[in-house]
Amino acid sequence: MTNLIPPEYAWIVPIVVPFIIGLIVGVIIKKALKLIIALIVLIVFLAVVGYTQLPSFEEIAKAALMYLPKIWAEASPLLNILPYSSLTFLLGLALGLWKG
Repeated sequence: MTNLIPPEYAWIVPIVVPFIIGLIVGVIIKKALKLIIALIVLIVFLAVVGYTQLPSFEEIAKAALMYLPKIWAEASPLLNILPYSSLTFLLGLALGLWKG
């Protein structure tokens, strides 16, 4: 089996791969936040004009206490996949959030 990357360029891979992952994660987070904000604005607008009613704070808190532990249990193993301690990942993440 031959080497795909010559040894003199192999040092670039651990720098570039976390940067690209951070860039992609940053773009995904930015797009998701835009979508969430748009949905919140839509729900508030529909409540203001009377098409729907907003739930009470107690109902929201009860739903959050029920669903957030399940979401956290599912998402916590995925956090260990990301190289969030890498400086190049953080730079890619910042760039993805800023320009994405």
